[in-house]
Amino acid sequence: MKLWGLVFLSTAILSLFTVSTHAAEALHRIQWTKSEVESLRGLWIGSIAKTPADKTNGVADNARAARFGHRLFFDTRLSSDGQVACATCHLPALAFTDGRKLARGVGTSGRNTMTIIGAAYSPWLFWDGRKDSLWSQALGPMESVVEHGGDRVQYAHLVSKDAQYRAEYESLFGPLPDLSNAIRFPSSAGPVDDDLRRAAWENMAPRDRTSISTIFANLGKAIAAYERLLAPSSSQFDHYVKAILTKDAVLAKSIMSRDEEAGLRLFIGPGRCIQCHNSPLMTNNSFHNIGLADPEHPPPDKGRLIGVKQVLRDEFNCRSRHSDDQSASCRELDFIKISDPHFDRGFKTPTLRNVSKTAPYMHDGRFSTLGTALRHYNKAPRQPVGQTELTPLDFNKKELSQLEKFLRTLSSAPDVEPFWLEPPEN
Repeated sequence: MKLWGLVFLSTAILSLFTVSTHAAEALHRIQWTKSEVESLRGLWIGSIAKTPADKTNGVADNARAARFGHRLFFDTRLSSDGQVACATCHLPALAFTDGRKLARGVGTSGRNTMTIIGAAYSPWLFWDGRKDSLWSQALGPMESVVEHGGDRVQYAHLVSKDAQYRAEYESLFGPLPDLSNAIRFPSSAGPVDDDLRRAAWENMAPRDRTSISTIFANLGKAIAAYERLLAPSSSQFDHYVKAILTKDAVLAKSIMSRDEEAGLRLFIGPGRCIQCHNSPLMTNNSFHNIGLADPEHPPPDKGRLIGVKQVLRDEFNCRSRHSDDQSASCRELDFIKISDPHFDRGFKTPTLRNVSKTAPYMHDGRFSTLGTALRHYNKAPRQPVGQTELTPLDFNKKELSQLEKFLRTLSSAPDVEPFWLEPPEN
């Protein structure tokens, strides 16, 4: 009995030694400095603030508006050919992007589709920031001749004639005007890039144009109420950071591989990625020139240089008659810079959340894979026009692979019920 007791005791001691050794190895592997831990905390989804209020949208957080916007988002009738919806380019399965180089609706646009997950946190929308609210952003594609291809009078008639839409609209925004007079309200008209429809719009009385534009703006506000629900959830990376913050070394080691962790160290360290890709959404929501040369044949895309002028004169910006914030507290517009050396060919820093699902990359989708995008940053080619902000990283192949492996830990489903990710049943 004494012999068996000694054997048992020895086995127990060996087991404890093994466990403590593993724990020590894990602790050694995941050692982070105090400043590094704070950087990780800043990127952690647990540090994300409450969705910022949008005073310009009176129904921004209205549940009925979100349901109405959900229907509108998936409705292909909101297009010139009955084939294009917001969800045509913003596919839930692809983190609300479309997997295409350039967005394709009734035609092909000149830009890549950005994700709308977490877009409610951004003060500027689109690659060039030409919109200053989620609801005004929703309106742009609906009148674009290459996206939805429709017009605001067409959409007003749809809402007026569809009994369910009419009821939902009026419960939120009040009675619709009588649109039955075809002389006052033709079937199709709007300030779009189409001579016939634009002429029909200009022939309408100013008060009727205002009524139609108000309906149009309200549709954007309902769509925005839906899109505000689309926030990111915890990813593999976030689980890892939580383990670091709670000092659970063994758990942290089980969450990330050595290469993924090495990529994270490169990301917050020598890669200098967090200069632009910071905050829990991994974007500073600003605009940067990163040395992307213009394509050979299409006209050059001037990016923020043009976008900043467009947002200031936008019919649906924060200062417009359609804003629900009549105090005109539009600080972003008030302090906007008209010129900046980085605005020429400057484009918005995209979120890196779900980046492995949102290929191809850049404003024009020029890089088909994460690897090719990373090689651009690694080389930092000179920008023939404007001022690039990149400097070469000179990472080797292994380091680039590790950085890519880390980026793939950032994927997660939107933090909403599955109901919101599918077309409504009725």
